[in-house]
Amino acid sequence: MIPDTIDILTRLVAFPTLSRQSNLALLDYVEGLLDPAGIRLQRYASDDGTRANLWASVGPDIAGGVVLSGHCDVVPVEGQEWSSDPFRLRAEGGRLYGRGTADMKGFLAVAIRAMLQAAGRTLHRPVHLAISYDEEIGCLGVRGMLDMRRGHPARPALCLIGEPTGMRIAIGHKGKRALRACCTGREGHSALAPNALNALHLGAEFVTRLQARQEELEASGARDDAYDIPYSTLHVGTMRGGTALNIVPGRCDLEFELRAVAADDPDAIIAGIVADAEDIAAGHRGRFPEARIDVEDVSGYPGLDIPADTPEIALLQSMLGDTEPPIKVAFGTEAGLFHEALDIPTLICGPGHMAQGHRPDEFVGEDQLARCEAFLEALIAAA
Repeated sequence: MIPDTIDILTRLVAFPTLSRQSNLALLDYVEGLLDPAGIRLQRYASDDGTRANLWASVGPDIAGGVVLSGHCDVVPVEGQEWSSDPFRLRAEGGRLYGRGTADMKGFLAVAIRAMLQAAGRTLHRPVHLAISYDEEIGCLGVRGMLDMRRGHPARPALCLIGEPTGMRIAIGHKGKRALRACCTGREGHSALAPNALNALHLGAEFVTRLQARQEELEASGARDDAYDIPYSTLHVGTMRGGTALNIVPGRCDLEFELRAVAADDPDAIIAGIVADAEDIAAGHRGRFPEARIDVEDVSGYPGLDIPADTPEIALLQSMLGDTEPPIKVAFGTEAGLFHEALDIPTLICGPGHMAQGHRPDEFVGEDQLARCEAFLEALIAAA
C-alpha cells in the first residue's frame, strides 16, 4: 500500500537534516519505500561519506522523460520561536507546520509518492527523482551527482525543480556569487592611531565603493522587469574586525554577494570590484606597504533564464490550468546547475511559498500539496 503524502511528509520532517549534517537516515527511509517497488536507486556520496545525493529511476532505462528534483537539507531553527516542535509535523487549519514543509520536503513527499504510483504503471518514458544535500549553503551537494550524470545515456528531456512557487511555473532566477574581502592594515596602540592603518577603515572604504557599484548597476546595468528587483544587486552581509577598543585593528573581513540578472556579466562586475579594492589599498601603500584588500570567491551558482516560448512550458501550464505568464523568482535554486550540466529545459514549480519558509512556524498548505499531487499525476501520465 502506497503511503499518503502527509504520512511521508511526517517522516521527512522528523529527520533534522540541517545543512552540513548527515542526511543518510532520511535516504535510508526513502530507499526503504522505493526499493521494494522495483525503483532503481543510485547514491552519490559526499567526500567524507556523511551525506549523499540520491538518483531514483522508474520506467524504461532510456533517454527522455522527466527528473523531479529537490533538496532535503533545511535551515537551522536556533533563535526562532516556534509554537511547537519544528521537527514534528503539526496539522492545523489546513496548514502543515514543520521545518522544511515549504522548503522543500513538501514537494519531496509528493514526488516520492508519485514515484511509487509510477512504479505500478506501464511507462513509455522514464521518471527520475533526484534528492540533493547542502543546497541551503550554496547548492554544494548536487554538483557531485550532476558531474556523474553528465553525459549519461539515459539523459532526461526535462527537469522540474520543486521549490515553492505557489504551483506557478517559474523560468528564471538570478545567479549568485558569494565573496569575501580580506582587508590588511597595520596594528597599533589606539593612542597612536595615526601611525597605524585601521583595517576597519579600509573595509569601510570598500563598502562605500560597493555602494557606488550598486548605484551604477541600478542606473545603467541590465534590467529584467520580471523580477521584483529588476537589476543586479550587491549586498554586504557581515563585517568582522578588531579585538579591543584600544587596539587599531590590522585585519577586517567582509562577506558580500552579487546576485546578477542573466544579461549582466558577473565576472566583469567582480573584476571592477577587485580593481576598486586594489585602488583603495594602493592609496595607502606610500606609508603602509602591507596594505591589501584581497577579494576571493566563496561559493556561487548560475542563474536560470529559460525562454518563455519553450514548448515544455505550455505543456506544464496546461496540466496546471495556469493561463498566466510564467514567473521569475527572487531566490536561488539548483535549476541553473541542472540546466548547465544536463543541457535540458529546467523549470521550477512546487507547493507553498518561499515567504513561508526559513521562518518560525514554517508551513505548507494542504491545498498546495493536493495541487502538486494532481500536477505530478498528470505529468507522469504523459510519460
